Amino acid sequence: MVMTANLKLLTLDDLVALRQSWKAQGKTVVWTNGCFDLLHAGHVRSFREAKALGDILVVGLNSDSSVKAIKGDLRPVVHEEDRAEIVAALEAVDYVTIFDDPDPVNVLSRLRPDIHCKGAEYASGDRSVPERDVVLSYGGEIRFLPLYSGRSTTGLIERICAAAARDACPK
Repeated sequence: MVMTANLKLLTLDDLVALRQSWKAQGKTVVWTNGCFDLLHAGHVRSFREAKALGDILVVGLNSDSSVKAIKGDLRPVVHEEDRAEIVAALEAVDYVTIFDDPDPVNVLSRLRPDIHCKGAEYASGDRSVPERDVVLSYGGEIRFLPLYSGRSTTGLIERICAAAARDACPK
C-alpha cells in the first residue's frame, strides 16, 4: 500500500486509536523522535535502523516551539509542517506526529510503543533519558541507534555559516 506523506502525518489521538489495532495484530511499534531540522544521511540511516527493529515506525517531531526551547532562538531553520512532510516522505517512516514538549514523555505514556529508540550518545548513561521511567513502566524497551560521524544538523549549519562568511555562497 502506497501512502502519500500527508496521510502519514497523524495526531497523537489518531495514533493511539491505531495502536490498539496494531497491538491486536501482534505488530511491534517502534518510536523515535527529534527535531530533524535539516534532514541528513545520519537521520535517514537512523530511521532505517529503527524500522528494522519492528513492524511500524512512528517518528515524533518536535514542534517549532519545542525546537526553539531546545536549540535556541535561531532554530528551527525549517518549519514543522515542512519537516513533517519531508520525514513522512521517507520509505522507512510509517507515521509522523508533531508534539510540543521538549521531550516525548507525555506522548510515550499515551502511545506506549514497544521500542523507543535514542541516539547512541545516550547509551553510556552520561546523558539523562527523561523518558526512561515511562517506557520501562509499561514494559517497553529502549534501544540505542548508532551515531554517524560527521553528520549532524548543527555541523551542517556551522558549515553553511562558514561558507557564507567566506562569501562562498551563490548570490
